[in-house]
Amino acid sequence: MSTVLETEEHQALRAAVAALGTRYGRDYMTSVVREGAHPRELWAEAAKLGYLGVNLPEEYGGGGSGMAELSIVLEELGAAGSPLLMMVVSPAICGTVIARFGTDAQKRQWLPGLADGSLTMAFGITEPDAGSNSHRITTTARRDGEEWVLTGRKVFVSGVDIADATLIVGRTEDARSGRLKPCLFIVPREAPGFQRSQIDMELQAPEKQFELVLDDVRLPADALVGDEDAGLLQLFAGLNPERIMTAAFGIGMGRYALGRAVEYAKTRQVWKEPIGAHQAIAHPLAQAHIELELARLMMQKAARLYDDGDDAGAGEAANMAKYAAGEACVKAVDQAVHTLGGNGLTREYGLGSLITASRVARIAPVSREMILNYVSHQSLGLPKSY
Repeated sequence: MSTVLETEEHQALRAAVAALGTRYGRDYMTSVVREGAHPRELWAEAAKLGYLGVNLPEEYGGGGSGMAELSIVLEELGAAGSPLLMMVVSPAICGTVIARFGTDAQKRQWLPGLADGSLTMAFGITEPDAGSNSHRITTTARRDGEEWVLTGRKVFVSGVDIADATLIVGRTEDARSGRLKPCLFIVPREAPGFQRSQIDMELQAPEKQFELVLDDVRLPADALVGDEDAGLLQLFAGLNPERIMTAAFGIGMGRYALGRAVEYAKTRQVWKEPIGAHQAIAHPLAQAHIELELARLMMQKAARLYDDGDDAGAGEAANMAKYAAGEACVKAVDQAVHTLGGNGLTREYGLGSLITASRVARIAPVSREMILNYVSHQSLGLPKSY
């Protein structure tokens, strides 16, 4: 893919991460999944090379860069067939929120470990009865002396089994209005009353999905991240990076699938010429390439706006990037499988499992329909439909 719009530093980062990803590749990731393990070796090496914390502040061991650089890391690992989904959660969401809004003590406790990969953090927002409606979140936090007490449930929380803590989105009652407002809490993995159960997924990924139950989980006062009255701002400071990184995840996966299909179409010969010489094969692959490039441009725009501190502009662009990348990823994977025919469903070529995985980019962390709601209302000024 063309990189002419990127700096030399970005191009060098792409090349270095691509080399790392290639050393591991799809075979490594599928073997990890088969064993029910986690990609610890790749995570550790990416951390050692400074890739995991490239967006976190230098004073806490990070690279001092931003989402532009972190999205490059995830995209290139994905394009090599070995994406690290926890990058979306640990450094991008949790690391960003703590770096921007955490206390000095929270920054010292968490950011160095998130940057060097020795600590990971999960993120819990989705609830069984709330879905995409974050205003219906029922996980509540109440004060009890110097402590907070959390009660509620979360679903589809990635990597809780390996995370040292989970950043939980709860709600506290405003003493003046009585209304519930969002707040973020750091909940250690072994906190009493913090229970997890794995969700049985068709998705073949090393990162497991969990349902969480918080049964009167007691937390110290300093478990609250940032200002109690700025919860919504803090929440969206984490959700924009989540969308940017989900776009990177989808673009990387789409590139990997497209690369396998192009390689196959160049060499697979049924009649006189390789099948890639036929427009029925070539044109859909060309379209997939174009759509992935366009999605990447919007992702780059979103990352740039976010890194420049334009949260409002980044919100629109990040949603658009996530939408475009999800669509492009699904189409690229589908066309890649179709190009290989029966071989596209064999374990040897490793594309069949991506049919399910590519849907993640459309569904999570927000569905394409909710993004269309956002764009029609926020960008176009149409009446709100939800």
